[in-house]
Amino acid sequence: MSSARLSRLPGESNRPPSRNASEKPAGALHYRAKVGAAQGPHRDRGAAAGQYRDAGAEGRGQAPYAGVPQRQAKAIDADRRCRGQPRARSQKQSRAERQHAAGMEASMEAGGPRRRLVHLDLKGAPPRASYLAEVLPLLRALGATGLLLEYEDTFPYAGPLEPLRAPHAYSPGEVRAVLSQARAQGLEAVPLVQTFGHMEFVLKHKEFAHLREVKAFPNALNPHKEESRALVKAMVDQVMALHEDLKWFHIGCDEVYYLGEGEESKQWLQQQDNTPEKLCLSHIKAVASCVTSSYPTVTPIVWDDMLRGISEETLAGSGVPQLVQPMIWDYAADLDVEGKVLLIEKYRRCGFSKVWFASAFKGATGVNQSLTLIGHHLKNHLQWLKVASNSPADVLEGIALTGWQRYDHFSVLCELLPVAIPSLAVCLQALKNGGYSEKIKENVEKLLGMSNLETETFMSTSLGTFPGSNILTLVTQVSFYLKSSVNELLERNRYVTGWFSPYHRKRKIIHPIIMHHFHPDAVSLLSKWNAVVQDLQAAMEQVFHKCTVEEWMEENVHPSLQKLQEVVDDLDKAIKAQN
Repeated sequence: MSSARLSRLPGESNRPPSRNASEKPAGALHYRAKVGAAQGPHRDRGAAAGQYRDAGAEGRGQAPYAGVPQRQAKAIDADRRCRGQPRARSQKQSRAERQHAAGMEASMEAGGPRRRLVHLDLKGAPPRASYLAEVLPLLRALGATGLLLEYEDTFPYAGPLEPLRAPHAYSPGEVRAVLSQARAQGLEAVPLVQTFGHMEFVLKHKEFAHLREVKAFPNALNPHKEESRALVKAMVDQVMALHEDLKWFHIGCDEVYYLGEGEESKQWLQQQDNTPEKLCLSHIKAVASCVTSSYPTVTPIVWDDMLRGISEETLAGSGVPQLVQPMIWDYAADLDVEGKVLLIEKYRRCGFSKVWFASAFKGATGVNQSLTLIGHHLKNHLQWLKVASNSPADVLEGIALTGWQRYDHFSVLCELLPVAIPSLAVCLQALKNGGYSEKIKENVEKLLGMSNLETETFMSTSLGTFPGSNILTLVTQVSFYLKSSVNELLERNRYVTGWFSPYHRKRKIIHPIIMHHFHPDAVSLLSKWNAVVQDLQAAMEQVFHKCTVEEWMEENVHPSLQKLQEVVDDLDKAIKAQN
C-alpha cells in the first residue's frame, strides 16, 4: 500500500481514538452470551422462548446455575479463590492431595491448560485452505496444541446431504490437506458438528424442514423422529470419514431454543415425569451413544449451557455423564470464578470424569463487531486461569479458544480471522505461560512482527508480518475513519449543509463561489477511500472467497462510500447545469 494511501484522512487524528467495550451502545446484545433460567436449561418455560438478553445482564454471559448447591465457605477462602490464589489449607498433605498435585503437573503446563484448541468457526468468512496452511505454523508457535473445527456448511457433504454444502465449501482434498498440515505441526484436530441446536444450516433446506422441532423455526432438531437421529448419524459418519485417529468429537448441543414447544414434544411432556430437561438429555444421550458405539475410541464433547440448570439428581441419573465431556463456556471479561468452580464441582458429583473450558479470542463482544478489543479477551482468559488454579487439576481436559465468525447462521459477520490474530496470539501465550507480562507481550510482538501491540484500545494501524496483517491494517483504517470522515463532510461541513442540501441536490442548485469551498475536498476524499478499498479488496481476495469479500464490503464499506459517491455525482451534475 502506498504511503499516500496511509496518510491521514480529513478529520483523522494521529492514532485511533481510545475505545473500550463499555462504550458500546446501551442494550447491545450478545447472542452468544444468552444464558439459562432457573426452570429449564436455558429459560423458564413460561418466558418468551429464545429471547435475546442484554449483554450487561447477569454478569455478561454468566449463567444462574440452578441446582448448584451454595457451599458455605469462609470469606477469606472465597476472596482467595476469586483472586486466583490457592485455598487456605492445612500444612499436612493427605495422600489424595499429593495425587491431586501430581495430576496438576499432568494436565497443566506453566500454570495453564495443557490442551489448547483454537476454534475455527467456518460458518462465516471461511478462509481459503491456502491461508490456513500459512497460519497453522504460527498457531503452533504461539502455543496452540489443536484445532476445534466447526465446519457447518463448509464441509463437503455428499449424497443425500449434498444440499448442506455451500458453494464455497472445502473440497475433500482441501480438508485432507489442512488436516495433514495440522498433523505436521503437531496440532490435534477435533471436529464440531451441531446435532441439536444451531441446526439452521440443515433445517433451512426444504429437504430437511420437516425435522424441525417447531415448524416455523429452523434452529432446533426434532428429537422424537427416528429420521432426525439418522440425519445426525449420516453427518457424523461423513465428517469422521475424512478425519483420522480422532480422540474427541464435539457434538454441539448448545442453545436449543424452543425445545419442548413442538407438537410432538408438547404431547411427550404431558406424560407423567417427563420434563424438558429429560427431553434434552435423552437426545444428547442418543447422539453420544451413536458416536461411541460406532467409534469406541472417540469421546464426545458437548457445550454445557443446556446442562447447567439441570438438577444433580436428573443429570446423574441420565447416563449422559458417562458418555460425554462438557465444555463450559463463558466469554465475559469479569467471568465469575467462584461460580465456575462450583459448577465444576457439581459436574464432578454428577459423574463427569473430565471437563473442558471455552474462552473467546473474538466474536463475543458485538454481533457486527469489526475490530477486536484484545483487553476484553485477555481478561477473559486470565479469569479462566483462575478457575483452573482453583479446580481439581485432574478434571480439566483442556480449553478451546473460540473465535465466533457469526452469532448464528443468519447473522452478519463479526471480526475476520486475520483481524483477530493479535488477540489470539495474546490469549494463547497467556494460557501457555499461566499469565501475561511485559516479557510475554514482547514475545508476541516478535512472533507477529509488530512493533507496538495494544491491548486496552483497539489496534492502531501499525503493521505486522503475520499472514493477513495487511487486512488488519486496512480494516482498522476503514472501521475508524471511513464513516466518520464521510459524516464530517456531509453532516458537519457548513458549506454542504447550508448550500448543498438534499433540496439543492435534487434541483441541481449550487452557488459557484460556495462550490469551491468543498468540491475539491469531496473529490479528494472519494479518491483516497476508493484507493484504500481497492487495496483491502485485493488483500481479502487472497484470504477469502468472493462471497465473503462482497458481504463484508456491503456491510462495512458501501453504505458510507455510496453516500460520498452520490454527493460527488450530484456536484458534477449541478456544475454542468450551471455551465
